[in-house]
Amino acid sequence: MTRRIIPLTPAASPARPLPLPERPQLEAPPPLSLYVHFPWCVRKCPYCDFNSHAPREGGIPEQAWLDAVLADLQHALPQVWGRRVHSVFIGGGTPSLMSAQTLDALLTGIRMLLPLDPLAEITLEANPGTVEAGRFRDYRAADVNRLSLGIQSFDDAMLARIGRIHGGDEARRAIEAATTHFERVNLDLMYALPGQTPAMALGDLETALGFGTEHLSCYHLTLEPNTPFAHDPPSLPDDDVAADMQEAIESRLAAAGFEHYETSAFARPHGQSRHNLNYWTFGDYLGIGPGAHGKLSSHEGIRREMRHKHPARYLEGAARGDFVQEARAVSVAELPFEFMMNALRLTGGVPAKLFAARTGVPLEAIGERLEAARARGLLEMRDGQIRPSPQGRRFLNDLLQVFLDD
Repeated sequence: MTRRIIPLTPAASPARPLPLPERPQLEAPPPLSLYVHFPWCVRKCPYCDFNSHAPREGGIPEQAWLDAVLADLQHALPQVWGRRVHSVFIGGGTPSLMSAQTLDALLTGIRMLLPLDPLAEITLEANPGTVEAGRFRDYRAADVNRLSLGIQSFDDAMLARIGRIHGGDEARRAIEAATTHFERVNLDLMYALPGQTPAMALGDLETALGFGTEHLSCYHLTLEPNTPFAHDPPSLPDDDVAADMQEAIESRLAAAGFEHYETSAFARPHGQSRHNLNYWTFGDYLGIGPGAHGKLSSHEGIRREMRHKHPARYLEGAARGDFVQEARAVSVAELPFEFMMNALRLTGGVPAKLFAARTGVPLEAIGERLEAARARGLLEMRDGQIRPSPQGRRFLNDLLQVFLDD
C-alpha cells in the first residue's frame, strides 16, 4: 500500500504565501550550549581544514589560553545573561594535550560565570597518542562526562597514509582507557581512505563495535580546499566504491542496533550527542577560543560571531579585550536556509513547529519551497515532522538549494 503524504497544515502550500517578516519574532530563546576551542595539535593532518596549529618553540601556552578564554567568556556574558547552559564541548585541535589541571580550572571558571545545568553534557575531544589512562581519570574527575576519540582507523597503513600520529594498537589502548573511566564514549572513524577497500572499512567498523561504545561518527574522507591533500591528492577509492562502503557501514550499524540519526552520526538508544543535536535543531551556542563560531538569539534577531582565528592574534586581542573578529546579523531572508542546513542533517527531521520557534518566521512563509522540495521527492512532510526523504539525504545539497534566498 502506498502511504499518502499529508501536508503539514492546510496552509503549508498557500496560493499566496505569507511574506517574510521584516525581523524575526522569537517568543523565547532556544537552548544554549557552550563551545570552547583548543587550537593546538602535535602535527596537523594533511586532510584537516580545522583551525589547528602545531605549537611553536616554547610549547603550548596553556595558561595564556586559559586566561584568555575565561576573559572571553566574561566579556560575552551580557549576550547570554541568565540563560542556562545545557552542554559544553571542548574541541580542537587536540584538547587532550591539555593538562588535567588546566581543564579543571577551565570548567571551574565556566561554572563560576555561567549557570550550568546540573545534568549538562560535557564533552572533550581526544586523540590516541596524546593520552594516557591517568589523564583520562583526571579528566573524568574534572566532570567531563563524554569523550570523543579521533580513531579514524585501526589499520597502521591507513593511518600512516592520512598522516595520523598514532597506530592501531594505540587506538585500542586509548579506547580501553576511555571506556574504563567514561560511560559515554564516541569513536570517530573515516572511510574511503587511500587504498582502502570495502572489506577494510568494515574491518575497522567491526573492531570499533567490539568495544561496545554508544556512539560512532563515520566520515567520508574529503579533499578540503587549502589542505596538503587538496594540493597533492592521494589515490582515493572511486565514487562507486565509496558508496558501497557507506551502504555497508550503514547496514552493519543498523544490524548492531545503532540509529542513523544524523548524516554521519550513529548511536545506540539514548546515546546521541546532545551538544550536536542542539546545533542541528538550530539552538544557540556561544563559541569562545581562537576561531570559535557562535550563534545567539535575542529579541533583536539572530547574530553570528567568529573569534580571532589565529591563536597568536586571539591571545593578543585578549590583552585589550578584543575577542571577536567577525560579527553579523542573520537576515530574515537567510533564515530558511540556515535552519534547514542544520535540521535536514537529521534523518528523522524536526517538528514542523520548530521552524517558527527557532527562526521567528512563520512556517507558512516558506510553504511554496516546502511543497517544491516535496514534489521533487526530496522532502517528506507528515506526522507534524519535516524530514529529508531517502533521496533527499542522498542529494542533500540539492534539497538545501530549494531554501536558498533567491
